[in-house]
Amino acid sequence: MMNTKTLAVAGALAAALAASVAPVSAQSQEKCFGVALAGQNGCAAGEGTTCAGSSKVDYQGNAWSLVPAGTCTTMELPEGRMGSLEALDRDMAG
Repeated sequence: MMNTKTLAVAGALAAALAASVAPVSAQSQEKCFGVALAGQNGCAAGEGTTCAGSSKVDYQGNAWSLVPAGTCTTMELPEGRMGSLEALDRDMAG
């Protein structure tokens, strides 16, 4: 039979393990425009899109994806493109 101290230690260990495998929260992510591949954007991208997965071209300027906070504007993208925290007027579907 387990005593109270053993149960407390087991509970604390279980809580620590659960916290270590928890997914990254939306609070530590940000919308980054111009980094999504065609069909892999988040919702409400802008003109030419309706919702998630509706962008028509790679790196569409008005389409966004969630990325880890603080990484949007430093992501390395093809042909010198950069991510932006605001919608861009480049690579638009047309």
